[in-house]
Amino acid sequence: MHAYQQLYINGKWVPSGGAGTIAVTDSGTEEVIATVPEGVAADVDAAVKAARAAFPAWSELPKEKRAEYLTKISAALDARTDEIAQTIAREVGMPIFLSGLIQAGLPKANFAIATQLLGSYQFEEQVGNSLIVREAIGVVGCITPWNYPLHQVALKVAPALAAGNTVVLKPSEVAPISAFILAEAIAEAGLPAGVFNLVTGLGQVVGEAIAAHPDVDMVSFTGSTRAGKRVAEVASQTVKKVSLELGGKSANVILDDADFDKAVADGVGKCFLNSGQTCTALTRMLVPRSRLADAEKIAAATAESFTPGSPFEQTTRLGPLVSAIQRDRVRGYIQKGIDEGAKLLTGGVAAPQGLDHGFFVQPTVFSNVTRDMTIAREEIFGPVLSIMPYDTEEEAIDIANDSIFGLAGGVWSADPDRAKRVARRIRAGQVEVNGGAFNVLAPFGGYKQSGLGREAGKFGLEEFLEVKALQL
Repeated sequence: MHAYQQLYINGKWVPSGGAGTIAVTDSGTEEVIATVPEGVAADVDAAVKAARAAFPAWSELPKEKRAEYLTKISAALDARTDEIAQTIAREVGMPIFLSGLIQAGLPKANFAIATQLLGSYQFEEQVGNSLIVREAIGVVGCITPWNYPLHQVALKVAPALAAGNTVVLKPSEVAPISAFILAEAIAEAGLPAGVFNLVTGLGQVVGEAIAAHPDVDMVSFTGSTRAGKRVAEVASQTVKKVSLELGGKSANVILDDADFDKAVADGVGKCFLNSGQTCTALTRMLVPRSRLADAEKIAAATAESFTPGSPFEQTTRLGPLVSAIQRDRVRGYIQKGIDEGAKLLTGGVAAPQGLDHGFFVQPTVFSNVTRDMTIAREEIFGPVLSIMPYDTEEEAIDIANDSIFGLAGGVWSADPDRAKRVARRIRAGQVEVNGGAFNVLAPFGGYKQSGLGREAGKFGLEEFLEVKALQL
């Protein structure tokens, strides 16, 4: 077990003002693998003061110099790819081969992308007699989740730094270790003191202190809709900018002319990625009632191929969930689906065979799910798929949009134009057309209660910029 005993504030490793620690658990074995400081409001205040003091010089640094620092950070993360992949596989449960590609691969890519954007992005433009200037907002508080712990950190920190802001980061207390690796990489890169600060702790203490702090100019939050509402409420008292990436209940509309073998199998995979611990997971599969039996057969067979097990076993396709709380919550939703009359095709409440230890849940598929059922309306965040039949294309669109969320979606059709036409009518921030690949440069964010603002690519950079007009 490793005990992280200090926070990273003003370019130094310093003890927390509080005496508490938080245990970090291996999701596959239930063993405590690390402890981190349980930060307090005084730590946030020290970090914000450091960030405020560092802001003028950092924001005025030529963008080429900021890019050099970001390049060094990306290289430092690249050198620790295996360590990051193994760490997050233990914390979160993602199988190691995917953890290397996604959990370790995306963060270093995010820093590299921010570097590239600095080379091409136009921070000034002339409009009539006005010079429009885009400049850094100031001190940015970043509050991040546990499901993609370093990716979500990098998706905020890299563009925030690129734009000339200084940062105070609170990573999830459930999976915080990779944030310490990032802080070590930033120290190695020689980033000026105060530009980046790390404070670990609980959301209701450290997160609240960041959102409420009068010298924090913006809060960028990713997490549950409930917590996001609280962040926005607290932040509103100082009228700071708030960016929110929240929950989802994404619909995957499979039209009657689609290749069902391909579409259904792909949809199960998109639901089960990271054991379903993905905000964009396509958890509602909408299929024509006339093809329901076909979809059920394919979905059940595909789900049963997702072999549960240790993230470090080569045969594992479905790792554990992140914690006992999550495991019990997801099993509760499965029971709720049974109780409310959904048809259980495969999976269930019990632990997978031979996996009574660790936070495991069976890959589960329900059919005949109706839009009023709990499992069709609430974000489960586990490997649970709801198949919902529809009678007409118009009804499918209506079901897809019948949600408080609007983060992502999917459409499948043999006719690409038809698929795009339906995709345009889905009220969501990202919609896959015939399994279109994830694009790290595309805007990421949601409609409705899935959030405010966009991350990734130039859209993510612009979230961290203010707009000023100089009238000439």
